[in-house]
Amino acid sequence: MLRRILVFVGIVGALTAVHAVQGDAQVRPSKRDAQSMKQKVTAIVARGDLVSKAPLRTTVTESELNSYLVYELGDALPGGVVDPAVTIMGTGRVSGRAVVDLDAVRKASGSTGFFDPRSYLSGHLPVNATGLLRTANGVGRFELQSTTVGGVPIPKALLQEIVTYYSRTAEKPDGISLDDEFALPARIREIQVEPGHAIVVQ
Repeated sequence: MLRRILVFVGIVGALTAVHAVQGDAQVRPSKRDAQSMKQKVTAIVARGDLVSKAPLRTTVTESELNSYLVYELGDALPGGVVDPAVTIMGTGRVSGRAVVDLDAVRKASGSTGFFDPRSYLSGHLPVNATGLLRTANGVGRFELQSTTVGGVPIPKALLQEIVTYYSRTAEKPDGISLDDEFALPARIREIQVEPGHAIVVQ
């Protein structure tokens, strides 16, 4: 479940990366940071089996998350989605970026009309989504603020089509809804989003 949430971040942007934060956002992914994140994910999952009165906090840096997306979750991303990146902007605000095959989405939607904006979405283009990640009492929700394709603003409905297409599974044929709340795994109570890093509270 934790891997699924991280993949979701890579796809959408809880997903969170318009490079608006200086510092970690400019650091290239590294195997060292990927390994550090992998160890933290393992520890977070293990702590999910523990009952503790005192909150357990794990700090995850933007560089660690981006490195983990590249070196550990690359094969878990759906075909047609590459180069995911995350910017942790702070005060709950996150942004995600990925290059997406839009031809597949357009063909699946059957969009051919001249006045249908989907008919102009073609090729492999960067999709960016920015919003607020709100978490409390073991539940999370992503509130979309803005999204672009190839630098051009698009409505939320078009982003939803892209997310739906690339998040469909046999268990969830309708894919992920941007408006859905989701349970945080491993007894995670909340995720505090601060500039350049996030704090996972269990």
